[in-house]
Amino acid sequence: MVGSVAIGICNGGKLLEELPEEFDPKVVIADNNRKEIVLGRNVHTSCLAVTEPDADDEVTGDREADMASVLARYRKSLMERTNHHLGYPYNLDFDYGALAQLQHFSINNLGDPFIESNYGVHSRQFEVGVLDWFARLWELEKNEYWGYITNCGTEGNLHGILVGREVFPDGILYASRESHYSVFKAARMYRMECVKVDTLVSGEIDCEDFRTKLVLNKDKPAILNVNIGTTVKGAVDDLDLVIKTLEETGFAHDRFYIHCDGALFGLMMPFVKRAPKVTFKKPIGSVSVSGHKFVGCPMPCGIQITRLEHINALSRNVEYLASRDATIMGSRNGHAPIFLWYTLNRKGYRGFQKEVQKCLRNAHYLKDRLKAEGIGAMLNELSSTVVFERPQDEEFVRRWQLACQGNIAHVVVMPNITIEKLDDFMDELIEKRPTWFKDGKSQSPCIAADVGKESCACSLHKQG
Repeated sequence: MVGSVAIGICNGGKLLEELPEEFDPKVVIADNNRKEIVLGRNVHTSCLAVTEPDADDEVTGDREADMASVLARYRKSLMERTNHHLGYPYNLDFDYGALAQLQHFSINNLGDPFIESNYGVHSRQFEVGVLDWFARLWELEKNEYWGYITNCGTEGNLHGILVGREVFPDGILYASRESHYSVFKAARMYRMECVKVDTLVSGEIDCEDFRTKLVLNKDKPAILNVNIGTTVKGAVDDLDLVIKTLEETGFAHDRFYIHCDGALFGLMMPFVKRAPKVTFKKPIGSVSVSGHKFVGCPMPCGIQITRLEHINALSRNVEYLASRDATIMGSRNGHAPIFLWYTLNRKGYRGFQKEVQKCLRNAHYLKDRLKAEGIGAMLNELSSTVVFERPQDEEFVRRWQLACQGNIAHVVVMPNITIEKLDDFMDELIEKRPTWFKDGKSQSPCIAADVGKESCACSLHKQG
């Protein structure tokens, strides 16, 4: 059917159903293995067609005018969407006007960051400078690390887990159930045996369940994904307890590999007082963070750092490039390292520390306002992700771009999220919330299973 989108949801490899051209955003798709989920709109109904120029377009200039009009409308839409963005961990507070002069160049850092290729239009000098900064942050010497700037956070996880798999080809991948979906994607791509570990109500890995599952597989090395901030609840796995659990279960340091997924909080935690340290002085194998999240790079990118001793298993000479390559994608966006370098130089450690403190302060403000209105809410320690009861109106969810899972939604408080914006959100939520209930009175649903009894505001647990 022209204009339809086939949506395949994990169901034994079978396609569940197609979305019609006019897709109602309130429609839900049933998944036999999980709850019903609400899918986004079918983009084919509003896509911008590519058409061939008319013969006289160069003379009349009509085509250029039409495209300028489309771009102007798109810019206006982006401004509106940016003003109502709360649910995803992107720092939208940036100004890279000084770098516009570089947009005329096709900058590609294909191959190894540390070895130039024959392609001379690259930004390796910026890339290695950024990598050195992160290696210092995570306490790994220049001559002991290898890394690169990835095209997204997922690529960092794919690479970290791949390194673990190359170090331990017969290893089992362990990850908490609340790990990012890319971790389980990696397991499928690499055909690795994957064991899902239960979590505490906070979203943190349950080390008792981890211990139980390690004991069942003591004959095989362990490859573990540790979350430095889970996707939905912003929970930070206890790295020290994870290592202790491995050691007490009989896994020596040469029988396990730990990849730390620090997509957002990997760059925030070093600037939080009393926060546990993520450092290569501990027996970890790799760390990855996203560059388009807390840093505020305008294009998706990430930073992946691993120990140099591990990378030889992946690295290959490529004569065509006159370089080596141990990356996943090969060609890499050469502009991203420049944007990252520019921000790191402008802000430095002190600048990031101020922004982290602001985010944590504003997150506590939002949590307190939600609770004051009788709305169940949770905020993990070390986190700026505020979890609360899911709004009962999908249009409201889409307007504020909230991320939802089951009965809960969240707001990720980033440097661009001000108190004024949080007040606007709360005012609208308070105004609309009573209309979502039959009797016109706000009734908090029970979300104790998701956030714990103490954070639930339903009639049962509020009284308790």
